[in-house]
Amino acid sequence: MGASNVVASLFQGFAVSTSGSRTAVAEQSGAKSQVTGLVGAGIVAVLLLFLNGLLADLPQPALAAVVITAAISLVDLPAMRRFWAVRRSAFVLSLVATGGVVVFGVLQGIGIAVVLSILMFFRRSWWPEGTVLGRDAGDGTWHSIEATPGAVEEEGIVVYRWEAPLFFANAGMFRQRIRRLVRHRKPDWVVLQCEAITDIDVTAADVLRDLDHELNGQGVHVAFVEMRSRLQDLVLRYGLLEELDAEHFHASIDAAIDDIRRHPHA
Repeated sequence: MGASNVVASLFQGFAVSTSGSRTAVAEQSGAKSQVTGLVGAGIVAVLLLFLNGLLADLPQPALAAVVITAAISLVDLPAMRRFWAVRRSAFVLSLVATGGVVVFGVLQGIGIAVVLSILMFFRRSWWPEGTVLGRDAGDGTWHSIEATPGAVEEEGIVVYRWEAPLFFANAGMFRQRIRRLVRHRKPDWVVLQCEAITDIDVTAADVLRDLDHELNGQGVHVAFVEMRSRLQDLVLRYGLLEELDAEHFHASIDAAIDDIRRHPHA
């Protein structure tokens, strides 16, 4: 549409746009394709050329009622209830977008919603979730000890999952959480489950290097498991394999635990 308006401006054409209310009216009328727009344009042309007195006395409130009724049909209450049940932040975002459109206008309301969405995304990345994992006594899989009461931690080992990219904005928080775990649990090993880590930037790489040196000075070793291949390439490029010890990278938590049991002081 933007491109078409740019081209139209070169030939003294009219700018075009879309309308959510017109779309709702067309949908309620049974429209199935974009041919609806051509039919509508043809009817308007006929009215203007030959039947321009037919709607002359039609009150504007009647037209407004049509638009309002169509707009009300756009409200999806089942979706709102689902948002409330599954993710309340999405529910709040929907209400803010609606309120912004009603109070400030369509473009302004959408702009407010977009900005709020970006802020919420940054918030989840800057203050991500992290959890200690334990082995389920039933099937032997690893789960959060907070969400799975039956999960059991390995003695002397803290298995920790970080659930976000590791970058400059949250690297300090990551370091603080690991320090807190070491201080409270006093493990010999910290195993970092990296499946949810999608990126490691240069600042985070420096934090990992410094944290490893700090923990080694306290007699605590660090191992990495389930790290993506692309991240392994980044770690190699950052020169961390020499610092963190390539033998401390494992394909799974169980493989890391087995290796730690065989070489507890590696």
